[in-house]
Amino acid sequence: MTSPKPKSTAGRLKSRPQFLAVRKGEQRKGPLFLLEVLDRNEPDTGPRVGFTVTKKHGNAVERNRMRRRLKEAVRLSAGFAMKPGHDYVIVARRDLLNAPFKRIEKTLCERIESKQKYSRPQQAGSRKE
Repeated sequence: MTSPKPKSTAGRLKSRPQFLAVRKGEQRKGPLFLLEVLDRNEPDTGPRVGFTVTKKHGNAVERNRMRRRLKEAVRLSAGFAMKPGHDYVIVARRDLLNAPFKRIEKTLCERIESKQKYSRPQQAGSRKE
């Protein structure tokens, strides 16, 4: 019998509240996608990832192709770079559809490992006039 391999892939974000929670974290912009990262302060749990492709980026066939390319890039290389206890949401951009797959993998790993460059400003509860 072989010993079970340690799980190296990331879990999945599936519900809307999980995706909305990640929006409160930092964002890392790029030409192929936007990466949103949230530290859940739970280092014992594994990383989780979610994928978003909006309707403005093409029909269902193109959106599904973009999502499949992102999932495969995470599975093959970027999943290993993700930190435990963090949530990641990858928002695809149109250029992802025609980009070489090696570029997607490389850019995704770089974005995950990079430090915070942009953070969302805190929104005030009420508008001042």
